[in-house]
Amino acid sequence: MPERDYLGALLADLAGELALAGDREIDTVFFGGGTPSLFSPGSLRAIVERAPGQPKEITLEANPGAVERGSFAAYRRAGVTRVSLGAQSFDPAQLARLGRIHGPEEVRAAASEAAAAGLASFNIDLMYGLPEQTTTDALADLEEAMRLAPPHVSWYQLTIEPKTEFHQRPPAGLPSPDEAAAMERAGLDLLARHGYERYEVSAFARPGHRCAHNLNYWRFGDYLGVGAGAHGKITVGGAVRRTTKPPQPRRYLAGVAGAGSAVAAAQLPSEFMMNALRLVDGVPRALFAERTGLPFKAVARTVNELVDWGLMRRDRLALTERGFRQLDGVVARFLPP
Repeated sequence: MPERDYLGALLADLAGELALAGDREIDTVFFGGGTPSLFSPGSLRAIVERAPGQPKEITLEANPGAVERGSFAAYRRAGVTRVSLGAQSFDPAQLARLGRIHGPEEVRAAASEAAAAGLASFNIDLMYGLPEQTTTDALADLEEAMRLAPPHVSWYQLTIEPKTEFHQRPPAGLPSPDEAAAMERAGLDLLARHGYERYEVSAFARPGHRCAHNLNYWRFGDYLGVGAGAHGKITVGGAVRRTTKPPQPRRYLAGVAGAGSAVAAAQLPSEFMMNALRLVDGVPRALFAERTGLPFKAVARTVNELVDWGLMRRDRLALTERGFRQLDGVVARFLPP
């Protein structure tokens, strides 16, 4: 697919989304999905220049196996301030199982280039709970990442998503829940010793390097989804709407309209809590009404029960340490009957 054609479709899509957003400014931009680092710096700049306001954070996801030497400096000149490297693991056998096209050396080279490019920050993305993985193996991956000194680390457990190859043919040797929990405890201790603060379930940062774009998701903020397969959330006239774009690039290029629908009021409490309670510090109680348009009494009874059970804090919408370990169960309490 010619880059010029796809860029034209993106710019037209962006114009339509900005019309929905009205006079609001864009605070952050995240180039994700697929391999956006294959886009030329000039194309990225053309998109960023259409964003109203002055975005304070512009992130580019990059596959370490598809990064040309020196390109991060060119992306920085195009406006990119942050790069997220999809390492997943430093174990060649695990990378092969995951279907990744890169090896450990390419991750190290990409991290070195990101550090040398003068970017404000970069992230290394890792998984644990991989097939046949032990706690020692998981910690070895983290130690390897620490040697590259990323300001931000995303570290999360492998999940088997529907409609994926792993879901159709589940890999053998996945760690048991107890084994995965042991990996997590050991990894959290290691990350803390290296100066990384956990601020979300799977996000760890050194001071000043939290991802502003993702914080907006978790605080149930609005965001525009532009591109094939993109999802967005926009509040218009007091209604929270979800938007989706055709996932097939050819249909997207052909101008096939995306879909959009309002989130039912009964669904808003669970959607809000599903995001906000992922944050270690949670959010102020007042944010619930501000972001959903619902009065706090819509969730007050459930919140008070969880506070009484020692799972939520009383001063804000945040989980206690015990509640954080039961996140899925807590969120389920907010589902509509």
